[in-house]
Amino acid sequence: MEKKIIAIFVVLCCMLNITSAQLRVGFYSSSCPNAETIVRQVVEKRFSKDRSITAALLRMHFHDCFVRGCDASILIDSTNSTSSEKDAGPNETVRGYDLIDAAKAALEAACPSNVSCADVITLATRDAVGLAGGPKYDVPTGRRDGLVSNVQDVNLPGPSLSVPGAFSFFQAKKFTLNEMVTLLGAHTVGVAHCTFFQDRLSNFQGTGKPDRTMDRALAARLFKLCGTQSRPLNKDPTAFLDQGTSFTVDNQFYNQTIFNKGILQIDQELALDRSTATIVKNFASNRVPFGVNFANAMIKLSKVDVLVGKVGEIRKNCRVFNPPPKKTTTRRGF
Repeated sequence: MEKKIIAIFVVLCCMLNITSAQLRVGFYSSSCPNAETIVRQVVEKRFSKDRSITAALLRMHFHDCFVRGCDASILIDSTNSTSSEKDAGPNETVRGYDLIDAAKAALEAACPSNVSCADVITLATRDAVGLAGGPKYDVPTGRRDGLVSNVQDVNLPGPSLSVPGAFSFFQAKKFTLNEMVTLLGAHTVGVAHCTFFQDRLSNFQGTGKPDRTMDRALAARLFKLCGTQSRPLNKDPTAFLDQGTSFTVDNQFYNQTIFNKGILQIDQELALDRSTATIVKNFASNRVPFGVNFANAMIKLSKVDVLVGKVGEIRKNCRVFNPPPKKTTTRRGF
């Protein structure tokens, strides 16, 4: 019995090593040498016209990897009979799909059926972060695309969670508390709709008063933008999560939370909770450690529950699963 257990353990270790070997930097160096250049050119073209694409891709990447792993399941379109991840509430405002389509089309023209949609998301996000002033880093490639995308699978951390509540989601994906604070630093770019923080402006947790942890001047300014929960001024306006360097990946997001200027409740909680306050202060005081930690955390995020080897597929079109292979019949002679 003991020998059997040892044998099983050895097999599992070998399987883990094989998986790690199949995901590596420069995976397409032989099969599609210009893959990363092709993706980068598409991102650069879009960034030159729309700097908000960095926030869009960061959000898409996170929402994809936290549901079934980094398998591009978020890209699948719903059909008449099935609802995909795109239809889930948290994903209704995810955008950037057209950029992924453009990059994939260019890749298919250069080297058909070689580069996965999952790798396109990862590479495009990495490039957008660098263009926005963030760290430049290498990411391993070799991911495969998933074969499942169900709206019921989407369960993402919400903006009103406490630090322990949010950490439960990250811990389930093997992230440390430091890495959670680092990844939430992606809020240094992007916006939030009023519906995600409106309760903090006038009736926080049913008190009939604004959230006392939000800077009064900021709360008043946002109240003018958003109105009250019962009387919104228009459909659903947005506010920059970083009120200063809104399109730059830097450490200013942490500085604002220290001065009670976090827009989302979870962002402000990072600076207030004893378990994360020191991490926030460290990042706020020095941009260098934030950049290093952010690059490492993004690389780790890109490896969450990936499919490699022969598992999954390489989609031709990122929005739909590949059709099943045609069955071949052999004729027998007499």
